[in-house]
Amino acid sequence: MNTLHRKPLPGTDLDFFDARAAVEALRPGAWETLPYVSRVLAENLVRRCDPATLDASLLQLVERRRDLDFPWFPARVVCHDILGQTALVDLAGLRDAIADQGGDPAQVNPVVPVQLIVDHSLAVEHAGFEQDALAKNRAIEDRRNDDRFHFIEWTRHAFENVDVIPPGNGIMHQINLERMSPVIGVDADGVAYPDTCVGTDSHTPHVDALGVIAIGVGGLEAENVMLGRASWMRLPDIVAVELTGRPQPGITATDIVLTLTQFLRAQKVVGAWLEFRGEGAAALTLGDRATISNMAPEYGATAAMFAIDDRTLDYLRLTGRDDTQVALVETYAKTAGLWADQLANAQYERTLHFDLSSVVRTMAGPSNPHARVATSELAAKGIAGDLAAARAPEAEGLMPDGAVIIAAITSCTNTSNPRNVIAAGLLARNANREGLLRKPWVKSSLAPGSKAVALYLEEAGLKSELEQLGFGIVAFACTTCNGMSGALDPKIQQEIVDRDLYATAVLSGNRNFDGRIHPYAKQAFLASPPLVVAYAIAGTIRFDIERDALGHRADGSPILLKDVWPSDAEIDAIVAAAVKPEHFTAVYKPMFAKRAGSGEAVQPLYDWRPQSTYIRRPPYWEGALAGERRLRGMRPLAILGDNITTDHLSPSNAILASSAAGEYLARMGLPEEDFNSYATHRGDHLTAQRATFANPKLFNEMVRNDDGSVRQGSLARIEPEGRVTRMWEAIETYMERGQPLIIVAGGDYGQGSSRDWAAKGVRLAGVEVIVAEGFERIHRTNLIGMGVLPLEFLPGTTRLTLGLDGSETYDVIGERAPGAQLTLVVNRRDGSTVHVPVRCRLDSDEEVSIYEAGGVLQRFAQDFLEAARGA
Repeated sequence: MNTLHRKPLPGTDLDFFDARAAVEALRPGAWETLPYVSRVLAENLVRRCDPATLDASLLQLVERRRDLDFPWFPARVVCHDILGQTALVDLAGLRDAIADQGGDPAQVNPVVPVQLIVDHSLAVEHAGFEQDALAKNRAIEDRRNDDRFHFIEWTRHAFENVDVIPPGNGIMHQINLERMSPVIGVDADGVAYPDTCVGTDSHTPHVDALGVIAIGVGGLEAENVMLGRASWMRLPDIVAVELTGRPQPGITATDIVLTLTQFLRAQKVVGAWLEFRGEGAAALTLGDRATISNMAPEYGATAAMFAIDDRTLDYLRLTGRDDTQVALVETYAKTAGLWADQLANAQYERTLHFDLSSVVRTMAGPSNPHARVATSELAAKGIAGDLAAARAPEAEGLMPDGAVIIAAITSCTNTSNPRNVIAAGLLARNANREGLLRKPWVKSSLAPGSKAVALYLEEAGLKSELEQLGFGIVAFACTTCNGMSGALDPKIQQEIVDRDLYATAVLSGNRNFDGRIHPYAKQAFLASPPLVVAYAIAGTIRFDIERDALGHRADGSPILLKDVWPSDAEIDAIVAAAVKPEHFTAVYKPMFAKRAGSGEAVQPLYDWRPQSTYIRRPPYWEGALAGERRLRGMRPLAILGDNITTDHLSPSNAILASSAAGEYLARMGLPEEDFNSYATHRGDHLTAQRATFANPKLFNEMVRNDDGSVRQGSLARIEPEGRVTRMWEAIETYMERGQPLIIVAGGDYGQGSSRDWAAKGVRLAGVEVIVAEGFERIHRTNLIGMGVLPLEFLPGTTRLTLGLDGSETYDVIGERAPGAQLTLVVNRRDGSTVHVPVRCRLDSDEEVSIYEAGGVLQRFAQDFLEAARGA
C-alpha cells in the first residue's frame, strides 16, 4: 500500500487516502469537475497503484484520456452459485494443473474476499397456492444439487477468503444491498475506503444505488480478480442522467425503470457508466434507486450510480446497520468528496434529461426488457385483443388465447423495493375483499430476495392476503426470472402442446427473452408486482388491464384495476409502519454470524466424483485447448443476426428430455424429473457443452426453409457436405474432425446475462474467432478469457453486404494488438477470395496477454509456475 496522501480521517481513529489532494497536486481545480465515478477510481489508484505509475494513471482520469489502460482493484467479489461455483470449479481444476506440474496447489487461493451466495439453484416445482411450497421446493433443491452443494461446501473449507451463504437465504444482489456492502470499508491497517466489487452476475450494479461501484463481470473475469490481478480498464464513458420531476400517483419504480430502459437504450449508453443526479434522483427512495440500478444491463450500461446522500444514510439505518457504520459513511463521504452535494460542478461527456412525471403505468414485452408498452396502449399494440373471443374456449373447459400460465413476483429488481412489494400485497387485499380469484391455470408464486420481506409483509398483515390469491412464498432465491419456473401441471402442458396455444408469463423480473422463462411460455412480459397479481386474476395477456373488468360485483357492476389499485398514501403509510430495522437485523445477524471462520481443514485437491453430471474436472489444460489457435481454414458454425443473447448461446432454463443435454443425462442414469436446469450443470463441461446454441428460438442463417426464410431451432449445417443437423451433432462432428470454427454475427452480440459458458461452450466446440458488428462488454471479455478472438466489422460491412452463406472458409491475417486492423480472408466455394478489414477487439495490452496465453486460467498457471520457479 502506498503511504503518500494517507491522512487521518477527522472524528475517527482511522486513516484515509486523500485522492482530492493527489489530483489537485497534478491539476489545480480539476477535482471539482470530476464525476463521482472518477473520484472513486482516483482513490483506488492513490491507495493501490504502483507509485511509479500513479501520476500517469491519475492524469488519465483528469484529462479524460482513453488511449491507455489503468488498474482497478475491486475490494471484493460476489458470486451466485452458478457462475461462482463454476469459477471455483475452474480454480479447483487450476490446483490440479499446478500440482501436475510440481507446484503447491494449496497456494492457489482467492486473494480478495469472495462471497458466494447459493441463490440460483431453486426451481418453483411447487407453486404459491400449494401447502408448504417453500419447504417442498427447498427439499427438491437439496436433492437435485447434492453434488454441487458438496463441492461448494468443500470450497468454503479448502480455499482461503471464500465465504458461503447457503441456500434458502435470498438473492445475492438483495443481500449485498441490505447487508454485505459496508459502503465504506475498513481494512486491517485501519484505512477507510469506498467499497467496490465485481460480481458474477450482470445485475451486480444493483448496489450502485448505495454509491458503491459494483459491476457485473463474467466468471472468467471474476477469476482474474479473485486471483489478485488488477482489472485493467480504460476510462469509461461517464454519462449524467439528470432526473427531474416527481412520479405521478399510482406509478411504481418498475414503471420508471422500464421507461428508463427504453429511453436509455435509445440514447445508446451501452458500456457507459451512468450517474443519476438532479432533484428527481434526490427525491427517490433507496429502494427506487436500486430498482433503477439493477436494470443497468437491460439498458446496456456497465454501472448506474447514485452518489451518497441522506437517503443513503436513511436506508442504512432502515436495514439495521449500526450507528457507527452509518456515521463512518457520512464522515468519509463528506471528507473525501463523495457526498452528492459536492458534485454540483462535475462535468460529463454527455448529460441526458429524463422527466419522472412523464412516466405512465408500463409493461415490457414481448421478448425484450426495453420493449416498453404503456398499459393504456395494450390494445393499440396488439397485445390486448378481443377478450370475448380469447376467452371463448373457457366455456369448454379450455384455456384462453394468450393464457398467462406463469405469474411470478420474483427477482431482486423489485423485491428489494418495499414499496413495490407492499403495493402487491395491498392490491391482493383489495382483490380479496372484492371476491376476485386467481385463474386456475396460472402458476403463481412469490420469491422474495430476502427473508426480511416475509417479516415486513407479516407485520403489515399482507402475507396472508397474497397467500389467499396464490402468491404464497415459494423460495428466497432467484427463480422465475432466471428461468427456474419449474414444471407445469401435466394437463396444462399437454393442452398447450395439443392446441399449439399462445401461452405467456408475466413476472416482476428483469429478463423476458424468448425461451428464457419457460419452454412452454412463448413470450413473457415484465411488470410491477401489483400488475403481476392483477394478471393472475385476468388470466390472459389479451386482457386490457386498464379497461376490461377483472370481475363483477353482485349488482353486476364491473371491478376494474383502478378499483383495487392502492393509493400512494396508503403504500407509504404501510411501509413507514411495517418495514423496520429489527426485521433486517433478525435476518442478517445470525446469517453472517454463523458463517464466521473457515472451519475444518480439508485436502487441497478436490476428489472429483466420476459419475457427477454437475461437477467435473475442467479440461482447459488438455488436448486442443492447450494447443495453438490456427486462425486458418475456419468453417462457420453459425451465421447469426442482431441481438444474439447469452440465452441463445447457453440457455439457463429447464433441460428437456429431447435435447442433447437431456439425452446425455438420461444415459448417465438421471430420471427426467431431476434433469434440473442448464444453469445448474455448468460445473460439468460434458453437460454444459451440449447447451451450446441449444435455445429453440435460435435463427442460424445457414439453415433455411425451402422458401429461403431462416429456419428456427437449435440447428446447424455441416460443411462441406451441406447436411443440416441439430447443433450438438454438428459440434460433435467438427470436434472429431479437429475442424477450427468461426461464428459470424450482427450487432449487440452476447447481450444479456454475464454467462461464462456462453464463451466456454463455443471454445470447447472449436470456435477460434467471432466476427460481429458489435459486442456486449461482459461477453467480449469472457471470450478473451477463453482464448477466443473477437473481431468487429468496420462500419458499412456486415455479413449481408458480404453475401455470406456459410459455405466459405475463413482465415485471419495480421498482428494482434489493441484496436489493430486485421484482415478476415473469406475463401468462397467458387475459389474466389475477399479480404475484409476488421478491428481487433482485444482492447488493452492485458487482454492481448490473456488471449495469447490461451485464456485467463492458462495465463495464471504460467505466471504462478514462473514465480514458483523463481522463488
